[in-house]
Amino acid sequence: MADDEPDLDQLLDLATPWCLRVAATLRLPALIAEGHHDVADLAAAARCDRDALHAILDHLVAKGVFQQPAPGCFESNRVAEQLNDRFLDLEGIGGRMARTWGTLLEYVRTGQPAYQTLFGRPFWEDLAAHPDIAADFDALMGAAGHGVPDFDIELTGGWDAIRTMVDVGGGTGAMLAALLRRHPHVHGILVDLPGTVARADQALTGTTLAGRVSVHGQSFFDPLPMQADLYLLKNVLNDWPDQETVAILRNCAQAAKATGAIAVLGGVAPDDAPRSLGIDMLVAGGKTSTITQFTELARQAGLGITAARTQASGRYVVECRPQRDRPQRDRPQRDRPQRDRPQRDRPQRDREHT
Repeated sequence: MADDEPDLDQLLDLATPWCLRVAATLRLPALIAEGHHDVADLAAAARCDRDALHAILDHLVAKGVFQQPAPGCFESNRVAEQLNDRFLDLEGIGGRMARTWGTLLEYVRTGQPAYQTLFGRPFWEDLAAHPDIAADFDALMGAAGHGVPDFDIELTGGWDAIRTMVDVGGGTGAMLAALLRRHPHVHGILVDLPGTVARADQALTGTTLAGRVSVHGQSFFDPLPMQADLYLLKNVLNDWPDQETVAILRNCAQAAKATGAIAVLGGVAPDDAPRSLGIDMLVAGGKTSTITQFTELARQAGLGITAARTQASGRYVVECRPQRDRPQRDRPQRDRPQRDRPQRDRPQRDREHT
């Protein structure tokens, strides 16, 4: 085998990622740090079978995760300490997403998510039925999962004319808080479901931002706050198929000022960008549209594309403006495949933006 040729056996390894997640779920690094080093003692503390645990730890030691200074005695190392990440827990949102990869074949064959075959409900309904998992999801999408963001979105014409912005599907407000700190003349409105915005206190309330931000607990499939200068959609559209995407965009178009703008980050890519495969596709049926595809979806929603570029941050940002009563010739000339009209009665769950 050539030196640069991938090792298929390594690529097909399923044991290691599942052993890692089991070790994380059992909190093995934390238990070892508490003094449980002998495998029998460790199994008792983790409430699991000794022999099965020993097999998992031996496998991980062989992969460079954990150390075994003496037979049956285990220590953590720097790699093992990273398993303290709560989102690796198989009993939380990370576990649900991990198991969903097992539905990939059905998704590829049908283009539709099979999440409900595993968990009994479609993804957003499942979160609504399990508040603890929903809170875990909000944390994964927020600062706890992705770190505190430092957003610098470059708008055509700059931010001077922006007085009010709406963060649509803004989760617990991490992105909105970062943007308001960067642009102190702007007032922000956070829109997400009631249970999610209730967890926005840490990022938005009790800080210097408190007087410049308001919170709307609602679905973004309902009418949005009116007459803002800017509506932001960050990591929202990639969670939804075309019909729902058009419905979300139409709500933004109908709410915005005539001179307002809609900025989209995530869910759109350049025409020549490699196609991505993300967990959002498997859990919720979302997609990333090419800019050509997105131009047609925006047109159906009453929007025209005014800018689309990769910014200095590396983010691909698309800017749109309402096209109320504007002639057809003002719209970008691109191929426009026909789409079905959107439906607005599907359950909705909004995503954080970090």
